[in-house]
Amino acid sequence: MAPTAKPVEQTPEIAAKDDDSARKLRREKRRKKIEKATTVTFSLQPEVRSFLTDQAKEAGMELSFFMQKLVDDHLVATAPEDNPMSIRIQARRGVLDHVVDLARKMDARGEFSDDFILRVIQAASEDPDFVEMHRIAVTEDPENERRNARARASLNQQIGRLIKRAAGARSKRDDNKKIMRGQAQDGILTSFTLLDKAA
Repeated sequence: MAPTAKPVEQTPEIAAKDDDSARKLRREKRRKKIEKATTVTFSLQPEVRSFLTDQAKEAGMELSFFMQKLVDDHLVATAPEDNPMSIRIQARRGVLDHVVDLARKMDARGEFSDDFILRVIQAASEDPDFVEMHRIAVTEDPENERRNARARASLNQQIGRLIKRAAGARSKRDDNKKIMRGQAQDGILTSFTLLDKAA
């Protein structure tokens, strides 16, 4: 008779790893579900894409952000004045316009440094109106902090990208070509990409 295999004893450490893996898997599934629900795919004629790409470059934006702005413009123009979605879109636009303008001014004054994204946000946050505008932009549901946290992360990533572009900078990388990040506390940002410029 063949010997039966002993069941592997599940230690608390193994159980914790399994729980952590399961949580990560659930988070990833949720992220993909949200991405699928919020992504619209369509085709453009080559000349239309080329025309929009040129307009996006003139505006200092990537094509996807430029097209999002076109959709936002339509929503703001057609939604009722008190529509919460329209109010959030206008607040988000105000936040982005403010940080881009501030980043350009600070860069022109020679204030660029590797923590430039953080320094621009800190400077912007000295204005209570900016802080309130950011709060409105990321509050999709006052009763759902997780949903608001996702909106905050999305807006803050866009802020970082636009500040980097406004300064004509690039992501700073370590010796292994990995993008370097900084940490912050008690502010709008908790983490940010470090930047540098070509010599």
